[in-house]
Amino acid sequence: MIKILPSILAADSLRMGEEIARVMEAGADGLHVDIMDAHFVPNLSFSPALVKAIRKGFPAVYQDVHLMMDNPAAYISAFAEAGADAITIHAEISENIEEILRDIRAHGCKAGLSVKPKTDVRAVEKYLPLCDQVLVMTVEPGFGGQKFMADMMPKLRWLRENGFAGGVQVDGGVNVETARACVSAGADELVMGTALVRAEDPVAVIRACRFLEEKA
Repeated sequence: MIKILPSILAADSLRMGEEIARVMEAGADGLHVDIMDAHFVPNLSFSPALVKAIRKGFPAVYQDVHLMMDNPAAYISAFAEAGADAITIHAEISENIEEILRDIRAHGCKAGLSVKPKTDVRAVEKYLPLCDQVLVMTVEPGFGGQKFMADMMPKLRWLRENGFAGGVQVDGGVNVETARACVSAGADELVMGTALVRAEDPVAVIRACRFLEEKA
């Protein structure tokens, strides 16, 4: 089943609670929470405090936390304890990736690994047994509203062709049109920012994406 995960990076910070309620009521499967440290990517965003606040305000909402950070190992406990359900780190970091993935699972969260557009997807191959999900970035991470990179689709196909049965996520420029290519290539988790969070009719956007599953 295709999962739709709105990225709260696209939400109005002054109306975060309202916008979360809006997309969840529209039928989203959870939230994608981007954490940026202004080092690994050229932007700064949320902290464990937001994850904790969401868990308090929306106890049942699935939180998929994406750590775009140089030193995620130091923050696994904090995000897990704050209420993360899944934690994804990047393949490009210099830390011990295997150790961090094991730590994420030890904290009771799903473990994920992400690759930037310029990173060969085969960089995740040896870690796949420790991954519950793989996130393929279809824009350069750091800012919302960028143009979708269709040439990332072979990465999705490679994952499926090499037997990865976990969640295959795409993030970056995903809308109803670009989602079609993603699903056809093997994605089953769509991270949607502006196209969903700022949509006039989020229900229609989610329904259209669900329809892609029937066509896959």
